[in-house]
Formats: sequence, structure tokens, C-alpha cells
Amino acid sequence: MAERPAGGGPEGPGGRLPARAVIDAVADGFAELPGAGGAEGGTGGVGDDAAYGDGPIAWEGYGPARARAHEHTGEHESVVCGTGTVGGVPAVLIAFEFAFLGGSLGQRTGDRIEAAHRHARRARLPVVSLTATGGSRMQEGMRALVQLQRVARQSALTRAAGLPQIAVVRDPTTGGGWATLGAGSDVVLALPGAQVAFAGSRVRPPGADPAAYGAEEKLAAGQVDRIVAPDELPGTLGRWLSLLCSPDRAPGTARTPAEPPRALGGAGGTPGLPETGWEAVERARSPRRPRADAYLDAYFEIREEMSGDRCGGTDPGMRCGFGRRGGRTIAYAAQCGTATLPAGFRTATRLIRLADRLGIPVLTLVDTPGAANDEAAERSGAGAAIADLFAAVAEARVPVTTLVVGEGGSGGALALAAPENTWVTPDCYFSVIAPESAAAILKRGPEHVRATAGDLRLRPQDLVDLGVARGIVRT
Repeated sequence: MAERPAGGGPEGPGGRLPARAVIDAVADGFAELPGAGGAEGGTGGVGDDAAYGDGPIAWEGYGPARARAHEHTGEHESVVCGTGTVGGVPAVLIAFEFAFLGGSLGQRTGDRIEAAHRHARRARLPVVSLTATGGSRMQEGMRALVQLQRVARQSALTRAAGLPQIAVVRDPTTGGGWATLGAGSDVVLALPGAQVAFAGSRVRPPGADPAAYGAEEKLAAGQVDRIVAPDELPGTLGRWLSLLCSPDRAPGTARTPAEPPRALGGAGGTPGLPETGWEAVERARSPRRPRADAYLDAYFEIREEMSGDRCGGTDPGMRCGFGRRGGRTIAYAAQCGTATLPAGFRTATRLIRLADRLGIPVLTLVDTPGAANDEAAERSGAGAAIADLFAAVAEARVPVTTLVVGEGGSGGALALAAPENTWVTPDCYFSVIAPESAAAILKRGPEHVRATAGDLRLRPQDLVDLGVARGIVRT
């Protein structure tokens, strides 16, 4: 049985909330699923509790402990499952009651979670997990641990059905609950100060840094998308659900590509197209040129961002998320003008594959001098990360639209570009290699860099002539 870890943050002014209070805080019209709670027979009703006794491994005192947990919480198990509307979007909710044996997962917890996922697939509803758990229930031995396989399978089936899964990790979310319903969700939101870790507080190495087991550290390590204050949670969760479950996801609508954004004016007010290759490079590198954030703000009415590659890394130079434009949801991955880190490529890959599974078209904004090429990038698997992004774009069944808004530096830029649907602005270039590097490889002196830029035919109009770009967008 999981214990209450030391430390951690409250869910609100009143501290850790019961499962039903958490549901009431984020959802309207909650209705418990038949067979997934209450006193119905077969999944933890009153009569079944007596028959269950001390459980599958006859752990002495387990039956009385469950009875005390029921008396204390009013619940028959550690999860409450049902349907409700969040921000006007119908969803299946799975809420953990930590006061019931530490929110631990046993066989009947698995029964309820499986029933919830089955209903979600039948009704075509997203799944929202409000987790607060200490892991598997030791009083049920291996029968409890194998529930993780069962939960993982249900999550995989729901994923294969094209339905989104969002987790809200509360304090604490540890053990198998984090490694399945938490970290296995498409989007992970965390409450401030929550303990989020595979290792519970009593089984960590002596002297371990508590920060490594917290939500804020998980955000920095790319394993959580956002820290959300309790009073902001209903609105944030509602926006995410409205974006991932929007009506435009009807069959056939995902085949319409996102339109490319309009250009946001010239660098430093420079009109027209660049006359030389070097002018194109200078305009793309200008600090006065609009960057990704300006394009995204102008393009979308609302948007929510994902963060991190789920492998321990983040890249502040890569923006990924979902936005609404004209009532339609569009996924986006946008470079911000810096050398892209391996974590940035992996985050973009994660975004594109999620959008593809949900049937949401993708917009990418290219703006990078190239992939990061320092020792840290190599050790972090730059080549493999770029290869996986190339594959994600190539395999996507939804249309991908690309706009080059600044620098298009070699393969680090091309990995994010859509074959046959790439557009360019007047303030960009796209090149097989930077002019400086090309001159160095050709053993040309610095005085030949400008001429080399012309030789590379990297201007916006050159890219259209070469068939690399479909056209030049205007203001």
C-alpha cells in the first residue's frame, strides 16, 4: 500500500481534495459509470467487499483495512470513474481517491479503469485522468502489479482508436500510476508542488534530491507539458479538450491543409524581394524580423503549448502545440531562430505523430541556422532525432503545411519542412549549407562568402524556381 509522501503541494486552499471534489472542480454533470463504482455488484459493491475478504493473496487484515478506507472516504475503491463535461466537452473522467489506501492500484482499480476506457471507446470520448496515487497495492501482491499491464493495454487501445488522453498529475503521483495513466497520456498537466515520480518517497536512495521527484523538475526535464494552478485548471483543461476534440475532426476534414500564414512585413521595413543571395541571408538574420511567436499569435485565436520530448529534454527554441483558427484546430511546430536541439526535434516528432493520430492538420514554421552541432547535441542523439522527425513528416496521413519565416539552415530546417507544400516569406533563405560553411569547405576565403551565397541560389524566388517552394506569401 502506498504511503503519503512527505512534502508536496496542496490542490487548493483546503489541501488535498477528495476525488469527487476534484471532479466537481473541473467537470459538470458528472455521472458515475454503471459497474464502475457505487454499490453495483461485480466491481467493489458492499456485498462484494465482504466476499473479497483479505484479497487474492490473503493478506491478513486487508479486508478490515478496506472497510476502514470505505468508512473514511465513502468510496469502495481508490478510483471514481464516470462521464461529465469539461469546458463544454463530454469526457470520461478517472479520478483517484488518495485517502483510500493511498490511491493504490489493485485488481478492482483495474476493473474500473478498464470499464472507463471501454466506455470511452464506445462513446468516442476523450479520457481525463486525475491522478493521485502511490503505486501498486502490496496487499494484493503480483495481482496488483499486473494491473499496470492491463491499464497500459486499455490506454493503448484508446490511443489506437484516435481518442485523446489528458492527465492531471496531483500530489502525489508515483509508481505505476505515473508510468501508465500519467506519463503515458498525450498531454500531461501538473499541479504546483506535486510529487511526480516513479519512485515513492520511502523507496528513494538516501540523500536523493527531492526536487528531482517534483512536478517543476519534470517540466524542466520535458516530462510534463505545463504546471497549472488549481484555479486555472478547469479553463486550461477545457481548452485542451476543445482543441483536441473539435468538431472539425469529422471524417474528411483533416485532409484540408492548413493555409500558410501571411508574411508579417519586411526586416527593418525592407520592401520587395532580396536582390542577392547575401541580402536574403542578412534579411533572414535580422533581429528586427518577426519570429515564430509573432506568427503564431497572428495566426491563431487561441493556442495551448506542449513541452518536452518525454526523454529528459526541452528546447526553448521549438514551439509545439495546438491552436484554433476560424473554428478549426491546427497543430503547430515552430522553430524560433536558434540552432535546434535534439530535444526540439523529438518534441516536434511527438507533436506531429499525435496530430496524425487525432486527424489534425499540421503547420510548421522553419527558422533555424541549423541543427545544434556541439558535443552535447551529438551525445543527445542529434542524428537519430532528426531522422525520426523526417520519418514522422513522411509518414503523416494528415496534411502538413510549412512556411519558412527566416533561416532555413540545411537538414536541421528541412526535417520540419513538408514535401511539396512548403511556402516562403520574402525575408527568408533556404540552403543546403550556410554560405560561410560552404566557403570554408570549398577553401574560399571570407571575402568570397557573399558570392558563395549567390551561387547557392537560396533566395525566396530561387526556391520557387527550383520547385522547392510552392510560392512566396505576402503581407
